[in-house]
Amino acid sequence: MVRALELARRGQGYVEPNPLVGCVIADADRLIAEGWHTAFGRPHAEAEALRAAGQAAAGATLYATLEPCCHFGKTPPCADAILRAGVSRVVVAHQDPFPAVAGGGIGRLRQAGIQVEVGLCQAEAQELNAPFLKLVHTRRPWLIAKWAMTLDGKIATRTGHSRWISGEPARARAHQLRGRVDAVMIGRRTAELDDPLLTARPSGPRLATRIVVDSRAALSPHSQLARTARDAPVLIAAGPHADPENCRRLRDLGCEVWRSDEPEPAARLLCVLDELGARRMTNVLVEGGGELLGSLFDAGQIDEVHVFIAAKLIGGRDARPPLAGWGVAQMAQAQTLANPAVEQLGEDIYVHGRLVANQPSNTTGHHP
Repeated sequence: MVRALELARRGQGYVEPNPLVGCVIADADRLIAEGWHTAFGRPHAEAEALRAAGQAAAGATLYATLEPCCHFGKTPPCADAILRAGVSRVVVAHQDPFPAVAGGGIGRLRQAGIQVEVGLCQAEAQELNAPFLKLVHTRRPWLIAKWAMTLDGKIATRTGHSRWISGEPARARAHQLRGRVDAVMIGRRTAELDDPLLTARPSGPRLATRIVVDSRAALSPHSQLARTARDAPVLIAAGPHADPENCRRLRDLGCEVWRSDEPEPAARLLCVLDELGARRMTNVLVEGGGELLGSLFDAGQIDEVHVFIAAKLIGGRDARPPLAGWGVAQMAQAQTLANPAVEQLGEDIYVHGRLVANQPSNTTGHHP
């Protein structure tokens, strides 16, 4: 099962909104074949492993990191393929919560007389597929917060200048993140100050939709985002009072303008996440600025953090922090990372990990 989990990771960035799945077929201690889900719409891991095993699968044990599917989607049911192959035993890390499966694959195999065991490496498999599981359970995407900051905790000077805080190796790693997510999200102020392109360079396995949370749809038509909207998708998440002329102008340039009728900004931001989930976006990278990141932090919506820390000091009480918003009142309320990884990239320190708990940091007050 450990090997199956290693194989599953190879699909990251290619298979979403499907889960990452790996499969190994073995006879006692002898490995017969292996496979993984390589891309959305392509055969599932079990089908790949069974194809590689051929007749040797008969009587063998199949290890899968997720319950085999039992429905027709982009591909035929894996449970049926397992039955046809004559596999005698199936070991599954955890049940698939997707409504079209949800125990049905395991049930079909057991009804056919195949021995099925569930729970081997379950915690590891669920951690691997946490973004998929969040999308299924909450219908919202997994949010990855990313920022570069100075040693004194600033993402920009008091004038808003931020280019460049981190060095080339750190920026290269950030581009790798962009290349595997469904969308990259920023706020209106960041779009105005930085005029970013938000594409992955070089390109990765996915072409991310570039999202600007811009209540009045005021993104400049001369911005890099607007001028390249026909090359890579741009989505403007606007509010009920967005200027109609602004919306028309951006649509004419190729941007999609999505409007929420929710008047309250914090609630409207959750509506944006609901919309992205409805579009089956699994991973969304949030690159700032501090107001957007702070609002998402206060709402308990950030799941994973990637921070690049430069050995630089800029000072200034008005220089911008990465997380604005309301924040926590007591240190005991601080959110922590589970087993954070720390690397050195050139002259920068790179810290990344998943949040232990995903709870709103402020449940008693409103944004100032």
